Amino acid sequence: MSRLVVLGGGESGVGAAVLAKVKGFDVFLSDSGTISEGYAEELRRWDIPFEQGGHTEELILSADEVVKSPGIPGNVPMVRKLEAQGTHIVSEIEFAGRYDTAKKICITGSNGKTTTTSLIYYLLRNAGLNVGLGGNIGKSYAYQVATEHFDYYVLEISSFQLDNCYEFHPDIAIITNITPDHLDRYDYQMENYVKSKFRITRNLSPEDCFIFDSDDEITIDHLNKIIISAKKLPFTQKETDLQQGAFLKDEQIVVRYEEEECNVYLKELALGGRHNIYNSMAAALAAKASGIDNKVIRESLATFKPVEHRLEPVLSIKDVLYINDSKATNVDAAWYALECQKRPVVWIVGGKDKGNDYEVLKPLVRQKVKAIVCLGVDNTKIREAFESIVGKDRFVETRSAEDAVKESSRFASPGDVVLLSPCCASFDLFHNMEERGERFKEAVRRL
Repeated sequence: MSRLVVLGGGESGVGAAVLAKVKGFDVFLSDSGTISEGYAEELRRWDIPFEQGGHTEELILSADEVVKSPGIPGNVPMVRKLEAQGTHIVSEIEFAGRYDTAKKICITGSNGKTTTTSLIYYLLRNAGLNVGLGGNIGKSYAYQVATEHFDYYVLEISSFQLDNCYEFHPDIAIITNITPDHLDRYDYQMENYVKSKFRITRNLSPEDCFIFDSDDEITIDHLNKIIISAKKLPFTQKETDLQQGAFLKDEQIVVRYEEEECNVYLKELALGGRHNIYNSMAAALAAKASGIDNKVIRESLATFKPVEHRLEPVLSIKDVLYINDSKATNVDAAWYALECQKRPVVWIVGGKDKGNDYEVLKPLVRQKVKAIVCLGVDNTKIREAFESIVGKDRFVETRSAEDAVKESSRFASPGDVVLLSPCCASFDLFHNMEERGERFKEAVRRL
């Protein structure tokens, strides 16, 4: 019996452990931190031995293979020891993919991947397909492979999840865009991060599809350096005609795949903003490549509901609209959030900096932002970048969502927007971006 060790006891790790158990492995799970009671109970239910609060070396180093959870960096001591002795380390996505015969539509990118993933899942479900949703969103992919059966999976896959993928094979791979993000995990080398994203394409065959943003310079620059045998389906807002792919013409998205064409009027899209046109294009291309008819595509793009924590309207209080964009954990996501605002903005920003360069945001801040409220432990870089633009009296620092909302309401006038678009990770004050968004919404409701 092959011995498999799982590092990390969260959604990804527990899912991988359950799949390993189902497939007959001698499985053991180890987490250096605390495993939540819900996940611990799941491990007990499946009779999977585990430890928390530290690693027992002899139990881990004896593994034939290790599944490493995406939140664990590659440079921690235990991972280094496993690598030094030649133990094969894979991600949950790689492990689950071995046992899954479903067609897989896989989405990565710095921004827009959750919205695009959710849109595609919605499209496929509306078309009556038997489809699962997983990866970096919803339930663990491995857990679903172990316990359910789907004909299709729509998987949001982060760069961390791709880092230990080797044989994983999507049928349709999508890169929404690539902008600087998570550079602290990639030795502050943009090229390392780009290569990580492009791992999604490494096993594509001529029958598969690669969908990408041809307006994104970083994507195109790397694409020009490599060979991909899959059908290439670009989407663009700059070109007005493509033989294959998606483009804008006469206020419509035009989608062309093989001999088929689908047209969708921009005014009919459920999601507003330039960034969501890109997301809708990518989703429509994936739908066409999956054989979904035009009527379902049009109706789905018109009726889709926004993703929670992504430009999510919360409440309008005294004609001030409060928007939760807690998912905006990098500069580019915050840029889109600011760019699509039509009203004066009180901007709540801050958290754990990931090597951000704020220069690109300065013109938008000058144009749209009337006050800045920091929500973070160390706001030095944000202060240096923006305090002189909004003025000292319109720049404050807070350490709780409640205080951030109170300060924002003080600055806001009727007709303004209070926008939580943090530009940073949440781990200095919150467990994750979802908690940050929930706390923000609770504080708004209590105003």
